[in-house]
Amino acid sequence: MAFSDSQRFFPETRLRRMRRDDFSRRLMRETQLTTDSLIYPVFVLEGHQEREAIKSMPGIDRLSIDLLVKEAKHLFSLGIPAMALFPVTPASAKSEMAEEAFNPNGLAQRAVRAIKDAVPEMGVITDVALDPFTTHGQDGIIDQEGYVMNDRTVDTLVQQALSHAEAGADIVAPSDMMDGRIGDIRAALEEESFVNTRIMAYSAKYASAYYGPFRDAVGSAANLGKADKKTYQMDPANTNEALHEVALDLAEGADMVMVKPGMPYLDIVRRVKDEFQVPTFVYQVSGEYAMHKAAALNGWLDDNAVMAESLLCIKRAGADGILTYYAKQYAEWING
Repeated sequence: MAFSDSQRFFPETRLRRMRRDDFSRRLMRETQLTTDSLIYPVFVLEGHQEREAIKSMPGIDRLSIDLLVKEAKHLFSLGIPAMALFPVTPASAKSEMAEEAFNPNGLAQRAVRAIKDAVPEMGVITDVALDPFTTHGQDGIIDQEGYVMNDRTVDTLVQQALSHAEAGADIVAPSDMMDGRIGDIRAALEEESFVNTRIMAYSAKYASAYYGPFRDAVGSAANLGKADKKTYQMDPANTNEALHEVALDLAEGADMVMVKPGMPYLDIVRRVKDEFQVPTFVYQVSGEYAMHKAAALNGWLDDNAVMAESLLCIKRAGADGILTYYAKQYAEWING
């Protein structure tokens, strides 16, 4: 501040004057949250006219492709610019080597084509990771000791990303946290002439306890069992490491970077945005959504109020865009 003691100019300076009325609060508002900043994560499953409620995520359903297309049309009408797809792979299609991940007729690939055919203007983001496709629930290919092999996994991730680009995905989003995967995916996309397929890198993805409901939703929780992902996802205690990860992903060709989870890691968001000034995204993850919803359903919190405040806080911290299960609810709320 320009002066050391803000009290010295009282009563000439009364900061509450500008808070007196709604119009003046709006005129001085520093952070604006619109639907332009929101991405809606969706879960897609096999079948026709299939809808399954996710118990740990009230208000969120798994949808078959036909219902997902209807959802895409509705989301587009609300002004939401993009959807992020997460497939619910049948147990029969899972394997040790995750071959289903790059099946050109796989669930995710068919969902991409269906959405782009129905709503070409809707941005479609696909998850590049192997946990929905492995029998062990890890994000990569494991060795005999259960350790996720980095370079072997990257080979499969490249095939998966290419299959998504071929299906019409606008953005591929590697969420696996393998070293070097952004560079290899970028090189493969360039070689196959997918020069405008964007990469949203999950650069600072932490080994968080907030992911539980998501793993239930995609059906990987049972496969993972009591194992964890600490050998590749980041330690929640670290911040400098996040900057290193972001720098590497940008150097390898990422167009956007991601911090995940959201609210517990807003300090990371701020550091990333200040340091790099690149498109920075945040995933308000399933556990964040679930705890807000649980409190609201118990009458302990105002549902729409905490939804709006939580999203605004993420935006204020420096996020350009937010992946959030609240996207549809927020858009419907502000659209009346």
